[in-house]
Amino acid sequence: MTFELVEFSANIALFAPFGLLVLAWGGRPWLGVLGGLALSVVIELSQWALLPSRVADARDLLANTIGAAVGVVAAMAVARARRLHSERIARAIESS
Repeated sequence: MTFELVEFSANIALFAPFGLLVLAWGGRPWLGVLGGLALSVVIELSQWALLPSRVADARDLLANTIGAAVGVVAAMAVARARRLHSERIARAIESS
């Protein structure tokens, strides 16, 4: 396991909550992914401009955007599961 793989995976994990929260707060899926990309661009540009010891990297943009997308997909899966569960309960109540 290389440092690059750990860093890439960590960036995905760090941005997944962002995508999840955008949907939890009522945003659209595309907004979660695009917002993750935009936030990542701001972070990378800030590193480039303000922290000379840090290196801005396009792989970070990719990993962060993937992380936001993973969060969006997770939020959509949870919402679907909750909806299906509620529908099952409603059918059970109607049939009793």
